[in-house]
Amino acid sequence: MSDNTVSIRVWGDFACFTRPEMKVERVSYPIITPSAARGIFEAVFWEPQILYIIDAVRVVKKGRWVSFRRNEVTSQVSIDSAKTWMKSPEKFSPIQAGGGAADGTQRNMLALGEVEYILTAQVGMTGIGRTGRHNIKIYLDEIERRAKKGKCFHRPALGVREFAADFEWEANPQGALERRVAETRPANDWRYVWPDEYLGLMLYDVFDHRQREAGFRWLTDEERKLLVSASKESEKNGRGRRKKKGKPDVPRFDGAIVRPQAAFFQARVHESRMDCHPDRVRMITKTVEG
Repeated sequence: MSDNTVSIRVWGDFACFTRPEMKVERVSYPIITPSAARGIFEAVFWEPQILYIIDAVRVVKKGRWVSFRRNEVTSQVSIDSAKTWMKSPEKFSPIQAGGGAADGTQRNMLALGEVEYILTAQVGMTGIGRTGRHNIKIYLDEIERRAKKGKCFHRPALGVREFAADFEWEANPQGALERRVAETRPANDWRYVWPDEYLGLMLYDVFDHRQREAGFRWLTDEERKLLVSASKESEKNGRGRRKKKGKPDVPRFDGAIVRPQAAFFQARVHESRMDCHPDRVRMITKTVEG
């Protein structure tokens, strides 16, 4: 295992890690997905110069299946609606759920109740991050400080925003698993929380981790001013494309745009641990041509 790993323990009353093949009503996977685990780490701390690769998930509490109904909406926010709201908020009608709203509808959800996991992630530097002034140690220390103090950029969630997650720093993930199982189930061995089960095809992430390794960074005001000057100079010399109106189209960031591309993997839990590292599991992705 790499030395650049961090671990946190997360728990909550409810969780729903939605299976993408369920088109209408939400049905959860029986365990947290690597994508949801990455979102929890990024909620605690994230910078464009780093990326999280989920290494393993240890299960303290499997949870129990819970079925209930919740208010959802049938409509979607379009780009045109967003532009209308930006220009004239008074002309925009928000999408509402519940209370007899036209867009509201009740749908069933099959979720998990009372879950607890210990998540371990490998922290890596992106290509652009490696050229910066900070090394990986700076970010590892910052993640540890924030997790120990309970700080986060936004409240972590267990699959959906309604299901908030509590979290705590764990220096030794395997030791934490054995400790928590002894505290919650004194008569049981930690290996028997979830002895062995093949879970089949599971969503790994909606973004390819190999594309995220390129990274990006926001350009400083000085860098953008230099680009504006260079663009104007190019137009004067006739090398650039002239614009009729407006300011020069200057980028705000350096890096590649990562487009969604779902990846799946063959998931298996063995002795209360699910291996998630892409170098050790069988990944399945769809090749997009064109």
